[in-house]
Amino acid sequence: MEFDEKTTQAVEGLITCNNEVMSGTPVFKNTRVPIKNLIDYLEGGETLDEFLEDFPSVSRDQAVKALELAKEMLLTHVHANTH
Repeated sequence: MEFDEKTTQAVEGLITCNNEVMSGTPVFKNTRVPIKNLIDYLEGGETLDEFLEDFPSVSRDQAVKALELAKEMLLTHVHANTH
């Protein structure tokens, strides 16, 4: 699946993958915090505030943008596969 340029730029501005940082795990840019941690926290019933408390190197803006991006990608994927 391909995403538009705006989505691609959003991903590149928010997430990095570098083999020298957390063995290439996708992390919030300029942190060592895996994106997956945010999803795991929310799945486990924790709040966004609890996540941010435990990972102070991630800004609220980064976390919210990651969730918005995940929503957009999910909806784009579903839409592309139903038409």
